[in-house]
Amino acid sequence: MDTPADKPKDTEVLRPKLTASIGPHIREGETVESIMWTVSAALLPAAAVSVYLFGAGSFSVLAVSIISAVLFEYAAQKMMGAKPTVSDGSAFLTGLLLGMNLPAGLPLYVPAVGSAVAILITKQIFGGLGYNIFNPALIGRAFLLASFPRLMTTWPAPDVSFSFAGVDAATAATPLAVMKEEGFQALASQFPSHAEMYTRMFLGRTGGSLGEMSALALLAGAAYLMYKGYITWHIPGSFLGTVAVLTFALGGDPIVHLLSGGLMLGALFMATDYVTAPQIKNAQLAFGIGCGAITVLIRKWGGYPEGVCYAIILMNCFTPLLDRAFRPSRFGAAGAKA
Repeated sequence: MDTPADKPKDTEVLRPKLTASIGPHIREGETVESIMWTVSAALLPAAAVSVYLFGAGSFSVLAVSIISAVLFEYAAQKMMGAKPTVSDGSAFLTGLLLGMNLPAGLPLYVPAVGSAVAILITKQIFGGLGYNIFNPALIGRAFLLASFPRLMTTWPAPDVSFSFAGVDAATAATPLAVMKEEGFQALASQFPSHAEMYTRMFLGRTGGSLGEMSALALLAGAAYLMYKGYITWHIPGSFLGTVAVLTFALGGDPIVHLLSGGLMLGALFMATDYVTAPQIKNAQLAFGIGCGAITVLIRKWGGYPEGVCYAIILMNCFTPLLDRAFRPSRFGAAGAKA
């Protein structure tokens, strides 16, 4: 018979079982704060290129996106009685990524609204950093595109040197928009040669959002993150590789598709988000392939010329399932079943 001393106490009965999430579990000296600020620093070269090309129209959009994201994060945490964590850099990074997904010269209330959606609805309502299901910056962009379609698809022409006088009134269609409406030959006819077309896209001399200005700057920032071990090749490689293979198979120019739109920014900096992307390597490969396939599907047959934003958001839905499907078997489990 159990004695009173042998019986479990109420607190022991109600104590939850130990739950071990998907690895890795080995702790290192890196912190969330250091990672967030390092990723933001890796984006600075691309942001600097956009500011050089668009001047005040770029600088103001980025500044308002970042400042409003930080303020909304602080206000939300204070209202909920939580300790403000804006110093960890996550709100700053969300605002920076949102700004990089917007065209220069927007009315400043537009990036502020996008930051509110990204921080308050996509992040804080779900519990804050680490609990959000979708990438906050991409949800903010998708909301703005649905709410302000004309403003979000008006692209100022680049080649504007830095000036606080504003952005040149001239606009330019993006390469993806030209291909969607008029075909590849119409796009190629705008350049002296294919080599010139590829070079200008690589360096960022075509129309588009702030994050579409320089594939070179984005690749340099991503290379540093890979060197630091913050991201791996699995998601970017499978994402970009799938787009290249499918566009080639469908008769398109894979180089143009790789260098056009928000593909580089999305594959290198947004699909690799720690919270909304899978953590298991094989699951990351499947995630990237899915993102690439949906991107090509929208670009080829969808009503909108770009598909990166929606591709990543849709694949965010499958992140838990992919991690579960590709979770390694426990050591000895197969033998025990046998």
